[in-house]
Amino acid sequence: MKNVTFILLIFIGSISIKAQNLHTFFSKTDAFLKENVSDGKVAYSKICKNQEGLESVLKIAENISVSIDDVNNYQAFLINAYNLLVIKGIIDNYPINSPLDIAGFFDKTTYLLGGKKMTLNHIEHELLRAQFNDARFHFVLVCGAIGCPPLINQAYLPTTLNTQLDRQTKLALNGDFLQIDTKKKCVKASQIMNWYKADFTKNGTSEIDFINTFRTKKLDTNFKISYFPYNWKLNKQ
Repeated sequence: MKNVTFILLIFIGSISIKAQNLHTFFSKTDAFLKENVSDGKVAYSKICKNQEGLESVLKIAENISVSIDDVNNYQAFLINAYNLLVIKGIIDNYPINSPLDIAGFFDKTTYLLGGKKMTLNHIEHELLRAQFNDARFHFVLVCGAIGCPPLINQAYLPTTLNTQLDRQTKLALNGDFLQIDTKKKCVKASQIMNWYKADFTKNGTSEIDFINTFRTKKLDTNFKISYFPYNWKLNKQ
């Protein structure tokens, strides 16, 4: 009986430590972003001079493993981790003009996350997009370019994640993500909607249907859609 109690205490202690580490990760991420992000732009030069805050939070992330069944914690952790690792990848090669200046930035460079080595593409496409039917990810995963939806200066948290996903999607689709010509009944969208067309047209819906789900002023369903060039210039302050 004593052995069972001892094992149970170890198990409970392990869960408690994981919860504490995750809480610390979210807290440190929030503090780092508040200090280094403004109006969607990142203070890369400032971070280069003092990398302690970034390295500290990523060190915690190296050993955090969240079950996919714990959906909100899982998604919030990976979204924040992705955005921080983008910054890390840029800092490691700074100064640059674009993340595309770094060979293999998305698909070759690996980072330790949850005890496993992985690329940015693996986080986005395998751990998030492949597991969940949610196109809103495209509005919160920030690739380090101006063409991306803006990076917010706060952490994505499990308790507010759905609200934050909705908010960032609405901001994009009511803002610069679209260029609308009502007279010609056409809309130009970010190339993100072209690259990931399948994510925006699931279950028989059109891209216009998806856009209208989040727009305040709806578009006519017969609007034609095209795409404007992606701006890969670095999102630096």
